[in-house]
Amino acid sequence: MFSNILIANRGEIACRVMDTACRMGIKTVAVYSEADTHARHVKLADEAVLIGSPPVSESYLRGDAIIQAALDTSAEAIHPGYGFLSENPDFVDSIEAAGLIFIGPSSKAIRSMGLKDAAKKLMEQAGVPVVPGYHGEDQDPALLKAQADTIGYPVLIKARAGGGGKGMRLVEQSQDFSAALESAAREGQNAFGDPAVLIEKYITSPRHIEVLVFGDSHGNVVHLFERDCSLQRRHQKVIEEAPAPDMPDDVRDAMTSAAVKAAKAIGYENAGTVEFIVDGSGPLRTDGFWFMEMNTRLQVEHPVTEAITGLDLVEMQLQVAAGEPLPVSQMDIQIQGHALEARLYAEDVPAGFLPAVGRIEHLEFSKSARNDTGVEAGAEISSFYDPMIAKIITHSPSRSEALKKLEQSLCETHIAGLTTNRDFLSALCRHQEFAKGEVDTGLIARDLDRLTDSGSTNDIDQALAAITLSGICEDKPHSNWRLWGDAERRVTLQRKNGTQETLRLRVGGHGQVACLGADGSVPTELFHVSIHNGIVEFELNGVKDQAKFYVWKDKHGTRHTSLLYKGRNVSFESPNPLNRANSDVGNSGSVTAPMSGTVLAVHVTVGAKVAMGDRLAVVEAMKMEMAVTSPRDGIVSEVRVKTGQAVEGGVTLVLFEDDD
Repeated sequence: MFSNILIANRGEIACRVMDTACRMGIKTVAVYSEADTHARHVKLADEAVLIGSPPVSESYLRGDAIIQAALDTSAEAIHPGYGFLSENPDFVDSIEAAGLIFIGPSSKAIRSMGLKDAAKKLMEQAGVPVVPGYHGEDQDPALLKAQADTIGYPVLIKARAGGGGKGMRLVEQSQDFSAALESAAREGQNAFGDPAVLIEKYITSPRHIEVLVFGDSHGNVVHLFERDCSLQRRHQKVIEEAPAPDMPDDVRDAMTSAAVKAAKAIGYENAGTVEFIVDGSGPLRTDGFWFMEMNTRLQVEHPVTEAITGLDLVEMQLQVAAGEPLPVSQMDIQIQGHALEARLYAEDVPAGFLPAVGRIEHLEFSKSARNDTGVEAGAEISSFYDPMIAKIITHSPSRSEALKKLEQSLCETHIAGLTTNRDFLSALCRHQEFAKGEVDTGLIARDLDRLTDSGSTNDIDQALAAITLSGICEDKPHSNWRLWGDAERRVTLQRKNGTQETLRLRVGGHGQVACLGADGSVPTELFHVSIHNGIVEFELNGVKDQAKFYVWKDKHGTRHTSLLYKGRNVSFESPNPLNRANSDVGNSGSVTAPMSGTVLAVHVTVGAKVAMGDRLAVVEAMKMEMAVTSPRDGIVSEVRVKTGQAVEGGVTLVLFEDDD
């Protein structure tokens, strides 16, 4: 076994690999960019090596720097994690040329699954079912249209070298094919440098079910059963589970056998995942699943497989890479209960899942779940990398119990300082169709409005926010008594959408707090209010209750409070009247950044005449580009940013001259 390994990754997966390595007595080396100097994975490692500046092309994609770091620290092997260089066969070849071991499959196996059309041909030869379609080299548009007409509509045009939904077009009828083909080929060329496409029959109610396989250098290949990853948005997984709901034994046997065939066909070693597209329009059947692609690495959702099998997949990866045989046979691997995983992200769901970068002021996870994370309180979610905060994993004897535990764990997770998808994930857990296991890849898109309706705050939320921001009851529930009347304070609350309300807090003896509106009404009256250790305790309508909270001050001097009450995580701020830095943000004479990120382009100059809808600038964060357009006709009076500049969400980019 190895004595020292390097992890060529960052964040959650780097920390995950280090946890197992530490338990096995293996030393670890971290690599990091300048943006990750204080990151959790750097602190956990025995050694850490700086490999470049924040952009991934100058750090985590620099295979030469990573290999040199391994040699300089006497590491014997490199674990790639997922993403970055994990499926780059040239990186594998370079590692082996340097006399090191790659903790993953061979470069040959990675290459064989690298292009979708070649992989599908290989799978057909191995007897693995593939979606009916055309995967040929001839890209003549007339031939492609004829193939689509023969396959039958709807069809899916997919860029051969594509991924993440790029270069993919759904065509419902023959007359729309040519325009869709031109668009898909153009996007494939721009994104991957390859305009070639393949055509497949479109499954109208698709489910995404995948099988984890493991091979060793002794000819052994096993499967670790299936995972259902159908709950997706924009082709990105949101909640995964194992095993798949309503999976008949005969379908499971057929699908896992096909996955093992696929792995054996390419002489696969280490962990990998064979992904299938499945017809979810009715009960699952043995002739209703088809090979989609193979991920030649450890998957983000691997913890649910660990939960139902009791196996440590990273430990197995290390054992296989060290030349040892698989520690288990197929007969040893059994399904134990049900597991779910939710991906907790820093993102603004109602705004279109925009990345929400910034500082994590407070982070407290539920103790009833496994929480895999690469961050901690005080960490910055930057615009350079994936905005994942954590993976929350629950495991119970039944699916319904695991789902209930997942919702409870999300409700007990308290995050302050960032906008997250926590409430969206909780809403998914309560979704009736998902609760019954009736899910396909289009569920989120169909019900997005309902899933993103966070609801308005209520009087109790506002009262608790005012109390925690004012500190009026902090540790001294009786200190606000006055001889000639009760103590009173005014607190102005502001929500993220900019709405403000001024409340009056009137504090009497024995911790009695009346929260008065601007008109003097008393919508909320609490009794026996006290604050200590981040908890506000109170009595409402004769019932004792409590809420968790966290108060902090940002760099502009504005005080914020984040409440965790009745499973809801709501935030307010008390505006600083002395802060005028962004006083012009939000009016019709200015345009602001839709998210924190980097300005990729500025399309206007001072004095330019623009019409409503004209492009002003482009902001990028986490590989997501957003064009900033003009809200009206006007003349540009000021441009406050330049190309390459990092900006915060809400900061003014462009100002217009007054109409007069």
